[in-house]
Amino acid sequence: MVTRISPRSSRPRGRLRVLLASGAAALALAAGSVVPGNPFGPAPQAQAADGKSTLTVAVAQSVDSLSPFLAQRLVSTSVSRLMYDFLTNYDAKDNHAIPGLAKEWETSADKLTWTYTIRSDSKWSDGEQATAEDAAWTFNKMMTDEGAATANGSFVSNFKKVTAPSADKLVIELKKPQATMTALDIPIVPKHVWEKAGDLSKFNNDTKFPVVGNGPFILTDYKVDSYVKLKANKDFWRGSPKFDEIVFRYYKDQDAAVAALRKGEVSFVAGSPSLTPAQAASLKSAENIKVNDAPGRRFYALAVNPGSRTKDGKKFGDANPALQDEKVRKALFMSVDRSTIIDKVFQGYAVEGAGYIPPRFDSYFWEPQAGQKVDYDPAKAGALLDEAGYKKDGSGKRTGKDGKPLDLRILCHATDPNDKAVGKYLKEWWGELGIGLKVDCRDNVSDPWFAGEYDLAFDGWSVNPDPDFVMSIHTCAALPTKAKQTAATDNFMCDKQYDELYAKQLAEYDPAKRADLVKQMESRLYDTGYMNVMAYPNAVEAYRTDQIESLTTMPSDAGNIYGQDGYWSWWSAVPAAGASDGSSGDSGSSTGVLIGVGIAVVVLAGGGLLFAMRRRSTAEDRE
Repeated sequence: MVTRISPRSSRPRGRLRVLLASGAAALALAAGSVVPGNPFGPAPQAQAADGKSTLTVAVAQSVDSLSPFLAQRLVSTSVSRLMYDFLTNYDAKDNHAIPGLAKEWETSADKLTWTYTIRSDSKWSDGEQATAEDAAWTFNKMMTDEGAATANGSFVSNFKKVTAPSADKLVIELKKPQATMTALDIPIVPKHVWEKAGDLSKFNNDTKFPVVGNGPFILTDYKVDSYVKLKANKDFWRGSPKFDEIVFRYYKDQDAAVAALRKGEVSFVAGSPSLTPAQAASLKSAENIKVNDAPGRRFYALAVNPGSRTKDGKKFGDANPALQDEKVRKALFMSVDRSTIIDKVFQGYAVEGAGYIPPRFDSYFWEPQAGQKVDYDPAKAGALLDEAGYKKDGSGKRTGKDGKPLDLRILCHATDPNDKAVGKYLKEWWGELGIGLKVDCRDNVSDPWFAGEYDLAFDGWSVNPDPDFVMSIHTCAALPTKAKQTAATDNFMCDKQYDELYAKQLAEYDPAKRADLVKQMESRLYDTGYMNVMAYPNAVEAYRTDQIESLTTMPSDAGNIYGQDGYWSWWSAVPAAGASDGSSGDSGSSTGVLIGVGIAVVVLAGGGLLFAMRRRSTAEDRE
């Protein structure tokens, strides 16, 4: 998951007590406005032959793990949000923190002790009461078990002690102040189930169904690279979902997913990670289909491998050593024409990139100053390469002082058409500079990524309202403990100045001061040349209005549907009267089942086995 704290909420000095409404008031907070109707009022329910309604979501990812301790792909963390409650949630309208499993919280004057009051109306789906002990066990396990800390360990690294003095009180003591304490993006799991799970680094939570949870949906079935199914939790404290079942169906070929939407076999399609301009254009005039085009929460970037290493400095992998030279990195980025990528690849469905945080999050959005900005300048890029010792030979090829040609490899996601299109431009632009480039498109890019066996990679993360997580993946602490081991690091960056800024922002409670520190971190990322953010893609997605009457976007005024910082879209979705959709059966075939109440996630067989922590098999890895 990813971090969260409301950037707009100021923290007064002294003892702070936050009391947020629960029940109907919290429901109203969460709802915001909806598209196009009101999902919280009475609505006609389309019924299948068995009396159930099913919402089918076509996605471009297969599940990496159903364990919230291991899940990192967007589809997987989206499922976790439906299965388990978090201490707090984000309001759909403006992203401020609202109650989750915790109905209220308070902090000590020195901000080193946080006390959360756990609600009494949340039960696990096996009938057991959800208590503070479940939250304490979840956090303590992450603090003491490296496997349990795989996905979200950065949230608890500053925790000193976590206790549950009573069933409704959770107390977290910190080593230093931590600004993300109302943005702990960690699913709380039932202690009485998970304490029997064994090795959490290997347990994928996919062997016994239904899976015990306390979120708006309950996981009922799963087939590797085929589907995940969830049913509505009728006892969810915020209110039961309108659909009985939801199905997330994986399509390796997104044109096939769009065709399925046209035929009514699926209710919604997200694209990879969004619909292409051609796909969106073809759907805008289609009957009973609505295209949602909104500012996105993702960035699209080139990530450089400066040399893979472990926390103790042991080197591994085979990244080109030329990329350790800042001049080489800047020359590469100086020869990327971002405006061409926006116009020709995204065709206007994106904003030109610069800083690490998308403009949708205005508090943290950063742009380089005039003298700092790296503009498209191939001539200057060539001069920088000359200075770095990589000059052209008689054939126009760049070679180093050792006589070896400057040849690079870039990891490409086979399911992402943007990677392939941009890759062609890079081969042309860098080729004119005398640099060779192999665009290595794979279904599974995680194996070479974790092994450090790449030079550059197409990279993209979904950013939460609180940017702590996406900033943390570039710290030295995110490096792997062992070579080729799954780790939080994005591209093996380890920079002392960046780490110092990260520590300062994490401890800063003043929103304006913290935002300034985050922007300094973005500036540092930009100047080092480790990350070249080329674009901020729009969220371009589509759904059938004859299957879905209304749902909530996030932000509610103009936001995305899939991959939200919460469960609002699927929890609030209202079935259209007389709707029908594709089958939620194991085969993944369409049988025209009427849409109804519930959720199932289906992944059509795309070939290959599921590997635990295959994190980067698509461009949109995190939520």
